[in-house]
Amino acid sequence: MATTAIDQSRFEALMGKAMTDIGGAMGVLLAYLGDRLGLYRAMAKAGPGTSGEIAAAAGLDERYVREWLSANAAAGYVDYDAASRRFSLSPEAELIFATEGDPRCLQGFFQAVKSTFDDEEKSFEAIRTGAGLGWGERSACCFRGTDRFFRPGYAMNLVASWIPALTGMEERLRAGASVADIGCGHGSSTVLMAQAFPNSTFTGFDFHAPSIEAARAKAAEAGVANVSFEVAAAKDFPGRDYDLACIFDAIHDMGDPAGAAAHVRQALKPDGSFMVVEPLAGDDLQDNLHLLGQIFYSFSTLACVPASKAQEVGLALGAQAGEARLAAVLREGGFASVRRAAQTDTNMVLEARCA
Repeated sequence: MATTAIDQSRFEALMGKAMTDIGGAMGVLLAYLGDRLGLYRAMAKAGPGTSGEIAAAAGLDERYVREWLSANAAAGYVDYDAASRRFSLSPEAELIFATEGDPRCLQGFFQAVKSTFDDEEKSFEAIRTGAGLGWGERSACCFRGTDRFFRPGYAMNLVASWIPALTGMEERLRAGASVADIGCGHGSSTVLMAQAFPNSTFTGFDFHAPSIEAARAKAAEAGVANVSFEVAAAKDFPGRDYDLACIFDAIHDMGDPAGAAAHVRQALKPDGSFMVVEPLAGDDLQDNLHLLGQIFYSFSTLACVPASKAQEVGLALGAQAGEARLAAVLREGGFASVRRAAQTDTNMVLEARCA
């Protein structure tokens, strides 16, 4: 029992928040399962239905589906009509839970959250010992969820607004330019750019070989011929005279981001640009004490900081480094100017140039 007096209203508010978070944690797991089992898609296709009708549409056991539906109804994820005993997805819920490829769909985010629970024992040991946890040691759910979550946002913003915000880059890409996409993961950003700018050539680099295999498969499926993928780290990827180099949501995961920036600087043409896309954050902790900051700091504790600490230098910028810290790292790597070229509700886009 607490030995000091407590503020009862503050206690009740904090307890309510904790209980809401517990409900949310269970809701995320059930939403992830509902996606894997095809339940949300079945509901979106078939419309309102009883648990038996929804179970039949999804090819699943009715008793389990009834309980899953009940939990989703209690969470407010699905609607329930007591008179007809039918469950349904509202148009808003369909966007969030069942519309693959839409940036408002959260299933990739749910999958990424689930991966952190998969790796809890590894995270425990990393935090206990101060050791790192390499990117390749993570649950496969992490790679798939990360790509699935980021891809729709890139599809919405990368070609339409981020590249046009860079200094003269859209025109160069349309005419024909050379681009390095570093830390490309499953290659979604690389393929999107290659599709939009067929006169340019794009090379995606990542030190995680299974991700490069997935990227090659993605490019083959998309039928793009002006893109290739290679296994290479940010500090030693091959090639010179690139017009544009990009790192999407990954420089803070690197052990030596300044070293990576220095290598990028050497690989760029003198008038080239380095586009760094990072999670949106203020420069001071107090600027990030909100829901988005909580989410980013949580992922950073379990994924980003351990990934950096597993590499040489182990700077561990974290996912909420802020523009000032990121700009300092880029200048340490040899870039003369850094500016915020664009931003969204969740990302900032920095352009670093040699002069």
